[in-house]
Amino acid sequence: MDDAPRAAADAWGGGLVGVGAGRAQTVSQHRRRRFDVRVVPHRRRSPLRLQDWRMRTKLATVLVIPSVAFLVLAGVQTQSLVGRATTLSDFAAQVGIGQEITQLVHRLQQERDRTAGKLFALRAAAGEEENAAVLTALQPYRDASDQAAQALRQAAEPLADADSSWRGNYSVASQAYQQVDYIRDVLATVVLGDETILGNYHRAIDALLTLLAHPSPGDDRSELSAAALRYVQFARAKELSSRLRAELYAAASAGEYDRGAATQLTDLRSRQFTALGTFRIAATNAQVARYDQLSQDPAFVEAARMEERALTQGSTAPRLLPAEQWWTASEVRHDLLRDFEAEVLAASAEQADTASSAQLRETLLVVGVIITVLLVALLISVLIGRSLARSIRLLRSRALRIAQIELPEALARLRSVSGGVPNIEVSPAVVRSLDEIGELAEAFVAVHRSAVGVAVEQATMRRNVNAMFVNLARRSQVLVERQLELLDDLEREESNPDQLENLFKLDHLAARMRRNDESLLVLAGTESTRRWNRPIGLNAVLLAASAEIEQYQRVRHEAVADLHVVGHAVGELVHLLAELLENATAFSRPDTIVQVMARPDGAGAVIEIADQGLGMSPTALAEANTVLAEPPAADVATVERMGLFVVSHLAARHGIEVRLHGGAGGLVARVRLPGALLAAAPPPSLDPPPSRRFLSAGRSGPDTPSSPGPAELPVAGRRPTTVPRQAHPVPVRAEDVLAPAAPVATGGGWWSREGPSSAVPTTGAGSPAPPVVPVTAGTNERGLPVRVPMAQLSTVTQPARPQQRQPARRDPDPEAVGGMLSRLYNGVRRAEAEQTAEIPVPPPGMWNEGGQQ
Repeated sequence: MDDAPRAAADAWGGGLVGVGAGRAQTVSQHRRRRFDVRVVPHRRRSPLRLQDWRMRTKLATVLVIPSVAFLVLAGVQTQSLVGRATTLSDFAAQVGIGQEITQLVHRLQQERDRTAGKLFALRAAAGEEENAAVLTALQPYRDASDQAAQALRQAAEPLADADSSWRGNYSVASQAYQQVDYIRDVLATVVLGDETILGNYHRAIDALLTLLAHPSPGDDRSELSAAALRYVQFARAKELSSRLRAELYAAASAGEYDRGAATQLTDLRSRQFTALGTFRIAATNAQVARYDQLSQDPAFVEAARMEERALTQGSTAPRLLPAEQWWTASEVRHDLLRDFEAEVLAASAEQADTASSAQLRETLLVVGVIITVLLVALLISVLIGRSLARSIRLLRSRALRIAQIELPEALARLRSVSGGVPNIEVSPAVVRSLDEIGELAEAFVAVHRSAVGVAVEQATMRRNVNAMFVNLARRSQVLVERQLELLDDLEREESNPDQLENLFKLDHLAARMRRNDESLLVLAGTESTRRWNRPIGLNAVLLAASAEIEQYQRVRHEAVADLHVVGHAVGELVHLLAELLENATAFSRPDTIVQVMARPDGAGAVIEIADQGLGMSPTALAEANTVLAEPPAADVATVERMGLFVVSHLAARHGIEVRLHGGAGGLVARVRLPGALLAAAPPPSLDPPPSRRFLSAGRSGPDTPSSPGPAELPVAGRRPTTVPRQAHPVPVRAEDVLAPAAPVATGGGWWSREGPSSAVPTTGAGSPAPPVVPVTAGTNERGLPVRVPMAQLSTVTQPARPQQRQPARRDPDPEAVGGMLSRLYNGVRRAEAEQTAEIPVPPPGMWNEGGQQ
């Protein structure tokens, strides 16, 4: 069951031709709407295969990988520079806050030293007034310390995001200062030892000095490390000098030294000298000279002399110094040390700021250079890559345009050429560079030029082949016409029914050969020679098309509208309809009929040809409709299966729409004629009757002018002059032609008329009586009655004695009837051949092809 529809699809009209070409033309039309389309690869692109990457991706990869590598290296270098700049910035900030730290240390040293001298007086006080007097004497020192602590807290706020170790040291120093503040509050109410009281001050000052020594510029900045070491060591030496002063002032106030005081003072003095030695080593020459100049100050010398006299006493205990005199001298020296300490710290802070600024400038410069180099490299890479990508894109677009637009259009022009071969211009290369891409573009142009050259040669060869087709078709047409003339003569002289039937078959085969010749003309792109200069009825056109097929007796014209076709399209329309009818009868069972219907459709008309054959699959039907909508080019497959090719080209030539539709039990071919192919009816006197048209169907010759006579079918092609009437027998059996058909009102059969049996009344015992009113087939367009042949024959053939009993009716032998009718038909044709007929020619200007006056 599946092979039959497939066979019908492959052989329909000899015609599923050029489906691949039709598809290619469809794709070409689609690609004309899009300039740049992607080439469909023969396999699926894999993103993991380097060779499958797009050129843009490859270029981007070539640019991105070195750029990323450069960015990584530059990022590492930049991170190192930024880290150094951050470290130096933190170092400068921490050194800068050293002014507040040393100021608080200085104030705590004054408070501690003064408190150490007042502890004896505080314990010896007899009442609260004396305690208050002592505390009042210490209050200025406490206020100064609190002010310095407040200044330190404010300066430390910006360093809240500093490293954790610095924040830890600062937290320890803050807690130690809070402990000092607690000791102040309980100093008058709680009896505490001197070591406990002074120990809290010592811890607070040591914590502050530890915080002061925390800044570190890094291992590679020795000059900054030395600068930090200077002020740190000098601050420690100053702290040891302050503690030594506190011990001497406390002993002077109490009037005696504690046990072990000599050892403690000696240790403090030794540590002081060590710190000063370290300072002198780390300090600059100017700072050493400045300290030496400071040490020669009279106040400084006086305090040093008193300290030396107390500590170099030969006895086991140090010598007691006058308390107030020692305090005054040591206070001046302590202030001088503070000033020098501030100078050293300021110099170190300035050096740290300078180094931090220089490092920041260097970092910014390096980062700027890196960014500049990267941008320049990227810009150059992008320009080069863009130029390369542009050349490749232009080359790709040009190649696709050549492959998908220009070359197919050139081939289409060369395939559709009917005259001389046109000159096909080949565009120059779009890439003019002298690199490999430019050479590739020139190679594409050379390939394009070679392809066009080959196409031109093929077009020339095709033109020559078409010329040979036309020449052979013309020669074959002449031979077929001569054969038809010979068959006419043989048919007129033949009286044997069997032999006449064989001649009719030969006559039909010759008519089909002539249609094959016309198909060759269509294949060669040449128009048919059969043309008429006046409109022809659509009914006559359909009858002529039916007469040119083998199984014409199976065609039934169910309903045909009263329309007329312009004369110049009649011949090719008959050819088109004959191809469709041939296929409808060839691919349907012999016991079925092919229905033909024609109706108006707006300004045009629709002809439907329905069969009850094998039908077609949906895929084959769609492919056939594609070929009908877009006529393919002629090729070898077209010659093998030429039916659909001829129909599609004839339909495209006249703007006719032909579509195939699957019916309930077969196939329906719908032919839509445009309004331009329809015309008004010609004058009635020049419109031959359908029966006569049918009987003279199927004859024309290439040398016959295209002006039909009044009694000829559109395909006859007779001269409108007085010539011997060469009536040609139609290649059908006479009994089929003369068989009773459906009434005219129903539009059935080949041609419609009322049969004699329906018009002749009978009288008596089965004897027909003459009709009271003559039997007619209605009236024509002039209002005259139309005679029905043989309608009165029964009155002539009745016996003279009506009372004589008639024998029983017997059905005649079909063969005998056929032979009788054949002899009758042959006699009529011979009589027509012996006479001439005047064919009236309308005067010029009376009517034109469209039926207009």
